[in-house]
Amino acid sequence: MADVKAAVRVEHPDIVLTETVTHDRSASVKSVSEAGTDPTSGKFFYHVESSDFRQFEDGLRNDHTVGEFERVIETRDGKAIYSFEYTDEAKVFSPVISTANGVVLDMENDENAWIFTVWMPERTNLADLWDNARRHDIDIELLRVNEYASLGTTDAGLTDSQREALLVAFEAGYFEEPRDATLGEVAAELDISQPAAGGLLRRGIERLIVSSLMDDSQAPD
Repeated sequence: MADVKAAVRVEHPDIVLTETVTHDRSASVKSVSEAGTDPTSGKFFYHVESSDFRQFEDGLRNDHTVGEFERVIETRDGKAIYSFEYTDEAKVFSPVISTANGVVLDMENDENAWIFTVWMPERTNLADLWDNARRHDIDIELLRVNEYASLGTTDAGLTDSQREALLVAFEAGYFEEPRDATLGEVAAELDISQPAAGGLLRRGIERLIVSSLMDDSQAPD
């Protein structure tokens, strides 16, 4: 069977941060995939761009899906990294993807909707994803899908080390939300340092995105 990379657009008022980005239309929110390695912390990290962080944070304070939040890092070009804790009212889409055997590669807002880039081991898992989304009353739309030979049998631009790191992390539950394994545990399984494991995962995910979701004109040099 061939695995797939797909981009899906999902929408529901209870998906985390939806109320915030609706309040601040200038906001662009994107997940920080390499952060939040402690599965017990309850904190989730996002890159945020906004023309007015005060307005963005006003939205956070009135967002029923967000508990505690912190602006961790801010630069002068209107970019920041925030950490969030979700409330019990929050609808988190990542477990819906995990239940369908998928892995979230990327997440960013599209106005008050969300674009998820996901990897699925088989094309048939997309049907499971649709069923899971509908059970949660989430509107879902397929934007694009790329299919090729399995991750275990093709390079997709991956090195052997990157492929092994991704497979070990997947099997350990590192891509679950909340995570079932820390980056340190993945590194220990690979018998390498934690920074080295993080680098392999980041570069591997980047190669998967480039190979499956970008055409030649979009791919970086």
